[in-house]
Amino acid sequence: MRLDDLRPSDNVEDRRGEGGGGGGFGPRMVFGGGGLGLVAVVVLSLVFGVDPSQLLNGGMPAGEPQTRQDAGPCSADADCDFARRIIGSAEDVWSPLLRQRGVNFSSATFTPYDNATSTGCGTGQSSAGPFYCPGDAHIYLDLSFFNELDQRFGAPGQFARAYVIAHEYGHHIQNLLGAMDRRGGPSRGADSDSVRTELQADCYAGVWAYHANQQFAILQNGDVEGGLRAASSVGDDTLQKENQGYIVPDSFTHGSSAQRVRWFQRGLEGGQMDACDTFSARAL
Repeated sequence: MRLDDLRPSDNVEDRRGEGGGGGGFGPRMVFGGGGLGLVAVVVLSLVFGVDPSQLLNGGMPAGEPQTRQDAGPCSADADCDFARRIIGSAEDVWSPLLRQRGVNFSSATFTPYDNATSTGCGTGQSSAGPFYCPGDAHIYLDLSFFNELDQRFGAPGQFARAYVIAHEYGHHIQNLLGAMDRRGGPSRGADSDSVRTELQADCYAGVWAYHANQQFAILQNGDVEGGLRAASSVGDDTLQKENQGYIVPDSFTHGSSAQRVRWFQRGLEGGQMDACDTFSARAL
């Protein structure tokens, strides 16, 4: 993946080295502005092998944010610099695309952290993987997840990592467009609002990749295959079979491997946001 022309974002709040908050994702908490169901709004991306109910037990409200230590700006290590460049390219891609639709663009804040941190959606934990919180418009990422993506999910390479970040930025775009407020379908299962929300974020990740390549020539041989491998490796069916030996479509929250690949490809092929309307699609 070619990064030379990607601008590192300054919308970074580096919390690495701080202590984690207490509490946890409690069922008393309300995420987002539209009152969507917890599974759909608590956008837990890429730890699709974890049942969200495991993160919602206990009934404890989020802990108060701890007094922050002066961590300074995101330090110039390779993983953090890479993430900043992907975030910067997302800002450069999505700002004009939303302007064309008459939508004011505001940036998400990239927030690297260690182990646990307080968020606008409760206490985020690295065991939940990268996630976007609509309550504070932050993308939270424990950078050690990049190693897990390589070793656990079998999706090495920079473009696989970029897909992860672009998927989370896709949730931010949904938030700006009001898509997270959409309801009407089932709250759980293969045809749920949650699955449609996640598949649209996959499609938006493809839209980002298309336009980032047009503007900055980021793609090199093998990159697309790496991104598709990442999308496939985190499908609900693949992870359920890996973790429990069988598949339960009624418990899907993010979509099957085939669906995730298909919607990512749809965005990547033409870079058209209108092609990402998962909420109106009859077949996912």
